[in-house]
Amino acid sequence: MSVVLALLSSVLWGTSDFLGGLHSRRRQAYAVVAGSQACGLLAIASVAVLTSAWRGPLGWLPWAVGAGVAGSAGLVCFYAALAAGTMGVVSPIAALGAVVPLLVGVLAGESPSALALSGIVIALAGAVAASGPELRGGAGARPLLLASLAGVAFGVALTLIARGARADAVMTLTGMRLTSVVLFGSAALALRTVGGLTLRDVGPLAAIGCGDVAANLLFALASQRGLLSVTSVLGSLYPVVTVLLARAVLHERLRPVQQVGVTGALLGVVLVSMG
Repeated sequence: MSVVLALLSSVLWGTSDFLGGLHSRRRQAYAVVAGSQACGLLAIASVAVLTSAWRGPLGWLPWAVGAGVAGSAGLVCFYAALAAGTMGVVSPIAALGAVVPLLVGVLAGESPSALALSGIVIALAGAVAASGPELRGGAGARPLLLASLAGVAFGVALTLIARGARADAVMTLTGMRLTSVVLFGSAALALRTVGGLTLRDVGPLAAIGCGDVAANLLFALASQRGLLSVTSVLGSLYPVVTVLLARAVLHERLRPVQQVGVTGALLGVVLVSMG
């Protein structure tokens, strides 16, 4: 069950990233992120109220705040890296963030089977390859550093979500989103801008935000039911979903390395499921 939940989270993350990328062509990227985070907060807060999760103990609070700070920092570094470099350099490096919760899980005593471990390695390599790495040409130190920081921040956020989910998954995500919205809202006030957003953007932003928070929730539930070292990698296969959507909707051609990456990721999933 944990494998299915983790894979569903990657599908939703990849779809949200695809929709976010499309909308960022019409609006400033930081405005899309801030708006979608706000919509996600409304969605998960509604769940918290309806399920009375907010009445429970506060053991989730520090993990939620930490995840919100790490996730927000990761997004800022990621978009800054894209502005300074190219997608083919930045995205594969950021995708390696799954290594952080993988290492945390192993150091905590998790022992995936040999077959599952092989699948983890192949799936992670497939996710990086599906991101379309540029193997030729140099890249400046700034985008490489920012992409690395983004990957680490994303990995830390996943780890903290998994830890907070032990106390309460819904409230962990509510606190995480609230932290993100406060941070991005403060930045918007300081810059005195909303990035050109209008009421017509509410629908797309709601779809992006709800998809993202649902992905986080599914990952949190997966981490409760399975090994963090396995669920973190499966949940991080979202680049595969994004490139497949780009192929299906925008008719973008997949480069050979991306085709190999998609195939490798699917093979890795099969091996993990068998293990």
